[in-house]
Amino acid sequence: MSALRPLYIAGRFLSRLPVPDPGPTQPSETGRSVPWYPVIGLLMGAVATLVAFVLVRATAPPDVAAALVLLVWVWSSGALHLDGLADSADAWIGGLGSRERTLDIMKDPRSGPAAVTVIVLTLLGKWAALKALLLTGTLWPLCLIPMLARAQVPLLLLTTPYARTQGLAADQFHYLPRRAAWVSVLAAGSAMLVFGGWIGLMLSLAALALYWQTRRAMLDRLAGFTGDTAGALVELTELLTLLLCALVMR
Repeated sequence: MSALRPLYIAGRFLSRLPVPDPGPTQPSETGRSVPWYPVIGLLMGAVATLVAFVLVRATAPPDVAAALVLLVWVWSSGALHLDGLADSADAWIGGLGSRERTLDIMKDPRSGPAAVTVIVLTLLGKWAALKALLLTGTLWPLCLIPMLARAQVPLLLLTTPYARTQGLAADQFHYLPRRAAWVSVLAAGSAMLVFGGWIGLMLSLAALALYWQTRRAMLDRLAGFTGDTAGALVELTELLTLLLCALVMR
């Protein structure tokens, strides 16, 4: 097996980046791909940063530039985590505190008012933050934030039980290489500190605080996580850290 096969599996699952097709995968391989999630996030961030750099150099209108960067941001992920956020929003509102009802609603492919509202607000918040960052010419957060957000997934799998008995996330949870996952999380945090300085440290601490609160909500309602709630955590981490950057880097 190629040493990069787990990376290819992670890239195909998390993004629309042109990574090599790994072909059919075994359940154990999906677990081994999880430590590579921050790397895929970094690659996605690099694409968004490159687009932002070109638009800034071309003096594109800030509103349009932010919209185009956001378009690339969403495209590169295939809206995978937005789907998880939408399903989680519908389930949390409609679940009425019931674990079983919440899990059932998450499986419903239809989107209700809560899903639509949370997606619109999330995209609006990201657009506003991106516009603010483009106006200042500060682009490094666009590269590192997707990495930090996807580092939340191995951290969640390392510390939280899976709420269902079957599913892709179940394979990821059961076959997760724990040592490699910890290295992945710590490497992402170190990169934030090295390349982001005190702002990178602030963003990492904010992401940890969000992780803690979100994990506690998952445990209280579901006694664990699902693939949808993991995706929601990624989206909320991106939103929170982008907004914080926009506020402190004016």
